[in-house]
Amino acid sequence: MFSRLFLFFSLSFLLLSFNLMIKDYSYVIEYNLIILNSVNLIYIILMDWMASMFMSFVLFISSMVIYYSEEYMGGDLNKDRFILLVVMFVISMMMMIISPNLVSILLGWDGLGLVSYCLVIYYQNIKSFNAGMLTAISNRIGDVALLMSIAWMLNYGSWNFIFYLEIMKGDLAMELISYLVVLAAMTKSAQIPFSSWLPAAMAAPTPVSSLVHSSTLVTAGVYLLIRFNFTFSPLLMYLLLFFSSLTMFMSGLGANFEFDLKKIIALSTLSQLGLMMSILALGGYKLAFFHLLIHALFKALLFMCAGNIIHSLNNCQDIRFMGGLIRHLPLTCTYFNICNWSLCGIPYMSGFYSKDLVVEFMSMNILNIFIYVIFYISIGLTAAYSFRLSFYTMTGSFNFSSMNLLKESSKIMLMGMSGLIWIVILSGGIFNWLMFDTIIFICLPFLMKIMTLLMIILGAFIGYELSKFNLMYNLLSNNLYSLFFSSMWNLPYLSTLGVNYMPIKMGSIYMKTFDQGWFEYYGGQNISSSVKNLSFIQFLSLNHLKVYLLLLLIWVGFMLIQI
Repeated sequence: MFSRLFLFFSLSFLLLSFNLMIKDYSYVIEYNLIILNSVNLIYIILMDWMASMFMSFVLFISSMVIYYSEEYMGGDLNKDRFILLVVMFVISMMMMIISPNLVSILLGWDGLGLVSYCLVIYYQNIKSFNAGMLTAISNRIGDVALLMSIAWMLNYGSWNFIFYLEIMKGDLAMELISYLVVLAAMTKSAQIPFSSWLPAAMAAPTPVSSLVHSSTLVTAGVYLLIRFNFTFSPLLMYLLLFFSSLTMFMSGLGANFEFDLKKIIALSTLSQLGLMMSILALGGYKLAFFHLLIHALFKALLFMCAGNIIHSLNNCQDIRFMGGLIRHLPLTCTYFNICNWSLCGIPYMSGFYSKDLVVEFMSMNILNIFIYVIFYISIGLTAAYSFRLSFYTMTGSFNFSSMNLLKESSKIMLMGMSGLIWIVILSGGIFNWLMFDTIIFICLPFLMKIMTLLMIILGAFIGYELSKFNLMYNLLSNNLYSLFFSSMWNLPYLSTLGVNYMPIKMGSIYMKTFDQGWFEYYGGQNISSSVKNLSFIQFLSLNHLKVYLLLLLIWVGFMLIQI
């Protein structure tokens, strides 16, 4: 039911976005919620081509994922609850997309965080709980930053930031708000130093990874920055560029040393998010939005293919146990390869149209050699882990248990995936023609023009070399360096034990030394026991019968004296 409804709304919003794009229109809809004396509570909706197109993509992907989940979560007792959680997520996402107001953005933003937490801990075990807590607490930093920006926005008398972005550029309050918004976006889009929650969130069911942690939730931060980018100062742009390019490099490197299928795809998502943020920091916000849309499609399908493979292999996620799957799951592997090629940016796949454009835009106005080199190395690494993944899963001998039932009998899952594949193949060219009203012509020397292709070929070769076995069955990637690289430059440890180990240790020392030590002796307990021991009243209350008889004797004595 929900999948058909979302598909209908998706097509409606897509047609609306084309209409708004051609006419260059934007609709601002004000809905008066309550009028109390002189206080007006107005809910504002901004509907321009960007919002309606992003909503169309979110609804289309969620429609396919919900349809896919009907079979993927078929054996689950709480399937209906799962579907409703996904629907709540989509509603929160739409609330965030159409809001030109910081308060209503916060409602959608917090809704995303909360539903994401519920979905990550869906399989209730200790690994899921830890991953959920890391996700929730990392995102709380961004929520607090948004709350602080709401407080600073009071200076302008309204929270409708869309009206103040350009006119207040350079103002101190707007500068602070923009820094806080960038911090919020960095937590939601998992940029360094908040990167560790995204691979941890792979503890969620695969349809959740497909919808939430690849195409919608993690791109919410990028979308917020696309809305805010007109007010960013050059220093903030440089900072954002530095952190996002490092994230792109780090995650690409980490994916080459990882063996968990879902974590490899999560790290590739992180790498593409770094690319979107980098190009946005260089000033190409339309290019960032274009890559965001195209990436959302092929990454959602990549996760759905991975889910089908995991489902067929009795919930095994280790790529070392796979191999030769092209013979057993031909359609899934075909879709998987198409998405992998799109991810690499192989010419005339959908990813090529956005990724190549982004890299050539960066080459046109070279900022410095560091950015130029890190962009191309990251592209090479993307090709390396993609081809390594294809080599492990598709080719060679089948390494899983000999007692298996590998066949593509899951009609509903395959139909959900087939609904996406046509859009994945065609979207690059179509949206390239539609979104950019003038043809983007980039004139570069021949070597710089084909540099992307050279890096893809070189990366593919390195990926093939990395996955070779030698006679001792020790992998080339399995050495001392791989521990550092595969753990994302130790970020998961820094985000967990690095943050909470010392405060907890100090707390235990404080408790032993003070709370149960000196404070216990000189504090309330000891003082009360000392007072009790010194007190004459305590003596009276402990010997009340004797005291009563003694008082009786004294009274009798007094009476005798008076007589």
